[in-house]
Amino acid sequence: MSFTRHVALASAALLMVAQPVLAATPAKPVAAAQKIARKAAPASDFVPSPEAIKAHMTFLADDLMEGREAGTRGYDIAANYVAAQYALLGVKPAGDKTATGVSYQQHVPLIAFRGAGEGSFGLTGADGQTVALKYGEDYLPNPQAQAADLKVDAPLVFVGYGLVNPATGRDDYAGLDVKGKIVVMLNGAPSSLQTEERAHFANPNTKREEAAKRGAVGVVTLSSPSAEKRRPFAAGVGMMRGWRVIWRDANDVGAIRAPSAPALASISQAGAAKLFAGAPAALADVMAEAEKPEGAVKGFALTSKASIVVKTEIEKRESSNVVGLIEGADPALKAQTIILSAHLDHIGVRENAKPGEDKINNGALDNASGIATLLEVARGFKNSKVKPKRSIILLAVTGEEKGLVGSDYFANNPTVKKADIAADVNLDMPVLLYPFTDVIAFGADRSTIGEAVKHAAGRVGVALSGDPMPEEGLFTRSDHYRFVEQGIPSVFLMTGFQNGGEAAFKGFLKGNYHHPGDDLNQPIDYQAAAKFALVNYEIARELANAPARPVWKKGDFFGGTFAPAGHPSSAK
Repeated sequence: MSFTRHVALASAALLMVAQPVLAATPAKPVAAAQKIARKAAPASDFVPSPEAIKAHMTFLADDLMEGREAGTRGYDIAANYVAAQYALLGVKPAGDKTATGVSYQQHVPLIAFRGAGEGSFGLTGADGQTVALKYGEDYLPNPQAQAADLKVDAPLVFVGYGLVNPATGRDDYAGLDVKGKIVVMLNGAPSSLQTEERAHFANPNTKREEAAKRGAVGVVTLSSPSAEKRRPFAAGVGMMRGWRVIWRDANDVGAIRAPSAPALASISQAGAAKLFAGAPAALADVMAEAEKPEGAVKGFALTSKASIVVKTEIEKRESSNVVGLIEGADPALKAQTIILSAHLDHIGVRENAKPGEDKINNGALDNASGIATLLEVARGFKNSKVKPKRSIILLAVTGEEKGLVGSDYFANNPTVKKADIAADVNLDMPVLLYPFTDVIAFGADRSTIGEAVKHAAGRVGVALSGDPMPEEGLFTRSDHYRFVEQGIPSVFLMTGFQNGGEAAFKGFLKGNYHHPGDDLNQPIDYQAAAKFALVNYEIARELANAPARPVWKKGDFFGGTFAPAGHPSSAK
């Protein structure tokens, strides 16, 4: 059977199941949905359907999708399904312009790469003697998207955490000459930083960009002793064969940040002892200082030169984002857009499964649930008697599991005018295993989106809770953050920890997250799913109809970093 025929039949089968709830006239709601409708009646005429959400999740989390990994056939089937749902709802296509019109899909060209062997890492001391570090014990090479064979020979300079924060005046490069040299830096960032800002400064791209500004030709990273205890260095050996993905630009070149300062290798504590031989400060003293909250580690030149060789397997792949448009009704505001985003991809098929073991990572909650919510919210807007003033962009993205790749592509190459993107509301992995009573909106307090979230949740009778896991820095770890980097106020919503939520969330992380157990056999609460859809609908409606577009709060770190003039286009 042809691929197109396969998709057509599969989509048609699900549409027959879902037809009663996806038709233009809303279906008769079940009892729990009626309760939702009564609470929300003063605010809207939308009654979310548990059956519709279940139907979408049943298709997207089926074994047919083979885990929806970006750049695979299973993902493409899922993308075609989402496009079919947009068309069924009467949502306009807002992807690429083609010879025959506008498509629902935005083509995302990819480069996939993974380690191809051990490479080598040699140290030459001041005495001319050379020491070869041991693969898997002392070092692990970092695969390169831009070169199958890369060799870098240069002196080494230790730069502490490699942190530069103009707001506080901290500059770990102060007094150091790293031009033409390889910088050695600690992973992460000091624990004294506010957690979301800490996540920003700990990001390898942020660090490499600072290194590149100063002329470094490569970066080597080093874990602290406590970090190595939490995650043994040898565990990274298996990750070497895992595929990593970035998008390709108009010149067919990988969109690598700071390509002049590539991440060359990771070093263990054992390897660090060899790097720091004869250094101005003892490694033990450096690590002790690094573990303090301020982490005020002083940098210095190391006595050795390094010769690093990295071997990489590289191939091109193709994928797509799926983009739909619900046009706003206000002539003065319809050009502005509110983006509702959710990632469609998951992690694919487990390669090391034993005979008889389930090897398909279905990604039911991560993130078929988010896509199902997106589609149900779209139904709410299309069937509402009162149309939104601003336009709504429905964005199902690829490659989130590979590093927020699809959202990064769209944020850098939007199919609508970037300056007119007013906000992004992101839906990622709602844990729909219990009757939630609160939601967490990561990043809501950083912009005026917070007020919209508060009002919308209140109309549904749902509490708004603070971040229960600030140490995780979740504001920087999902697709909305790629919009933040473009200066656009954004928020990431998930179900809260009240009413059994903490146990459900932590149990899911421990047992089923990124595991074949994240499938439809879980006790998914589709009534809760409908409630979550209503919360998201109300947030999007609030933002779409507000007199003024969202803005960053005065003095906010992310607003000041990415939108210094207070406007989303000001950073570019």
